[in-house]
Amino acid sequence: MTVKQLSMPELVDACVELGVRGVGLWREPVQVYGLDATAKLVRDAGLAVTTLCRGGFLTATGPAERAAALADNRSAIDEAVTLGTDTLVLVSGGLPPGDKDLRGARERIADALGELGPYAAERGVRLAIEPLHPMYASDRCVVSTLAQALDLAERFPADQVGVTVDTYHIWWDDTAPDQIARAGADGRIHTFQLADWITPLPEGVLNGRGQIGDGSIDMREWRSYVEAAGYTGPIEVELFNDGLWARDGREVLAETAARFVEHAG
Repeated sequence: MTVKQLSMPELVDACVELGVRGVGLWREPVQVYGLDATAKLVRDAGLAVTTLCRGGFLTATGPAERAAALADNRSAIDEAVTLGTDTLVLVSGGLPPGDKDLRGARERIADALGELGPYAAERGVRLAIEPLHPMYASDRCVVSTLAQALDLAERFPADQVGVTVDTYHIWWDDTAPDQIARAGADGRIHTFQLADWITPLPEGVLNGRGQIGDGSIDMREWRSYVEAAGYTGPIEVELFNDGLWARDGREVLAETAARFVEHAG
């Protein structure tokens, strides 16, 4: 998503050219290019698919809507298998229209994980609950902190359900370092993502993730937390930013790689 302006072949070519060895993919561009075609493209290029994003949106109350969400998540798990990644990132979902019950919404997520966790584990895929910044609690994700994510994940085996640690969403939370240690002790850090926090936020707030080094987050500090917790997996950079998307994608990818080395390497 950092360089969503690139087609799938352009993305793969740019990664290979820059020596980027892995890429986190989103379902929508994969579907545009074709699932099997994408799997072959990245495989032939020698790229690892680090994660697939996203599953989730599991908070609906209606039986038909919940059944549809479960079916979509099973499809996402199957897509992850085809792409060769062992991690599906979950954005859990916000409050249904007219609903104000955050705890009830989180319980519906737990109910869904009880069905999806075994399905994923049978296929060698882990579910990674991503807590989103509280400003997204109403419409995108009622899971706002790592503590809340772990409270859900720990109801299930670690090889079924863990968490995503994303600097953009948790940097403000002074309990997050302890929660990273908690997650690491149980093998539940399934992926680690970087994005910077810049202000003012754009209208709609969704596409305000800053390029590494442009904002308020100490990337090396957060990397030290996850590494101290035992995490040795890939580190992804995931930027939603209209200004970056308006630029040449190869240039943005090269800049992002350089910023990673400078600020997080």
